[in-house]
Amino acid sequence: MLTLPSHADAADASLDYWHYPTIAADVRSALDGVRQAIGVSLGAAALSNLVSTEPDVLDRLVLMLPAALTQPRPSASAAHVLEMSTAALNGDRARLRALVAADAPGGLDDYVNERTDALLRLGPALAAVATQIPVPDPMPLTHVTAEVLIVAATGDLLHPLETAQEAAVAFPKATMVQFDSPAPMVTHRRELRSLLSDFLGVPSAG
Repeated sequence: MLTLPSHADAADASLDYWHYPTIAADVRSALDGVRQAIGVSLGAAALSNLVSTEPDVLDRLVLMLPAALTQPRPSASAAHVLEMSTAALNGDRARLRALVAADAPGGLDDYVNERTDALLRLGPALAAVATQIPVPDPMPLTHVTAEVLIVAATGDLLHPLETAQEAAVAFPKATMVQFDSPAPMVTHRRELRSLLSDFLGVPSAG
């Protein structure tokens, strides 16, 4: 398991860190022979960048809530990310929390608070990735040998469904599963755990 800089207990990243090839290089060094990987959001983009340069590095790949692939984010999504970045960079927790809450199902206050606290550290990352393209040339993705599972949300402005659908077409051995929730990692934990366990061949804890 790799924790990226500025996430959880990891140290804050340098301001020039937030470029997909740089993040992908960190992911590559952490694999250490592992042939399966799961990436969420930014991690999904970094793994996509990695397999575009090393198409046979993985046997199974899970892209959870991909936000961008070979195209820029949709304009509404990019604007939303930049608004979050501005709030985070200004230390405006109330504004950032309001933006996070607008994307989340009702009744998930703990999730909204945790997500807000996490994003407060990611202002530079949000500003950098809002308009970056993880894989500028889609052609290398056609050579990826891994089985790819794409997990999509419904109504999540940060992680547009269009991106998941694009990924489902871009990878030769891709399957997309869409959850009827903007936050399936919270609202559909059991179903998601079962899906991942089946795909990766790992016994589920239930």
